[in-house]
Amino acid sequence: MNKKDFAFLKELVETPSPSGYEQPAQRVIRAQLTAHADELSTDVMGNLIARLKGQGGPKLMLAGHCDEIGFMVQFVDDNGFIFFGAIGGVDPHLSPGQRVRIHSAGEEINGVIGKKAIHLIEPKDRDTVIKLKKQFIDIGCSSREEVEKLVQIGDPVTFAVGVERLQGDRVTSRAFDDKMGAFIVTEVLKKVKQQGGADAELYAVSTVQEEVGLRGGSTSSYGVNPHVGIVVEVTHATDYPDAELQGIGRVEVGKGPVIARGANINPVLFELLVKTAAEEKIPIQIIGVPRATGTDANVMQLSRGGVATALLGIPLRYMHTPVEVLSLVDLDNAILLLTAVVKRIDKEHSFIPQ
Repeated sequence: MNKKDFAFLKELVETPSPSGYEQPAQRVIRAQLTAHADELSTDVMGNLIARLKGQGGPKLMLAGHCDEIGFMVQFVDDNGFIFFGAIGGVDPHLSPGQRVRIHSAGEEINGVIGKKAIHLIEPKDRDTVIKLKKQFIDIGCSSREEVEKLVQIGDPVTFAVGVERLQGDRVTSRAFDDKMGAFIVTEVLKKVKQQGGADAELYAVSTVQEEVGLRGGSTSSYGVNPHVGIVVEVTHATDYPDAELQGIGRVEVGKGPVIARGANINPVLFELLVKTAAEEKIPIQIIGVPRATGTDANVMQLSRGGVATALLGIPLRYMHTPVEVLSLVDLDNAILLLTAVVKRIDKEHSFIPQ
């Protein structure tokens, strides 16, 4: 990945966007697409929809959600400690002892999620998970009045970590799920435009509120009304200790994007992705998903009269933690693959299974 693209990815991932509070991230994406899209719009849900005119081909929608998991301020006690609820699937094992940022109207407020010292915990209680409703944020204030000058009820909160490089092409951060998907669909539209466009009418959509029920994917699919759709998401890597290979499959970081196969996936579109990868010599991995996926592909497939849908995943270690790990090469290969697929879809294509 070149320095310019990495700078965009880093800015997007580090920009706070818990579900329902995505517009800071959407502004980052909008700035990238302004010079490339023929049309840019934001719907009432907050989905950002970029359109690139086609040459009479079908409507093709690429979607990646830009929301991340996080917390929300719900209560401040008289001593200035802030109690919070989860936005999305937060693991309560992970939050105690973490640094966080509260994103208030005026500024970002640094805080920590308090944790009793191990010396003070009874041995029998040391393996007990502290319920989220019992956890609290300390921002250094001594009273409720001090806190309320800085923080409002309903303010979103994120872990205070960003993108860092590991060895080789590996990087770690919070919120790769799924801002890297929004990054990929943005880059694909840019590359298709640079290559002279496509027959298909291309929509690159950065969806919202996936982490709280696939909400933006549902409404944007209905609004765009595509014939064909590809969702770009993270998928669980299984190449680290204690990972569940039998229930997921063999998924390795750095070995290529993952193409899902199953009831949620249109078989004709699946074969097009696999064939294109072979022709372009792009490494891929395949997983079987015997039920509806827990992604925007689920609601996209069922929108209106049905959409020919596929799901492209990026292998991710440690999903929904502040230390998610992925390979930049997998992102580059996903962009190459999707760009090539977009260029192959024309008005003659039928995605009706035979």
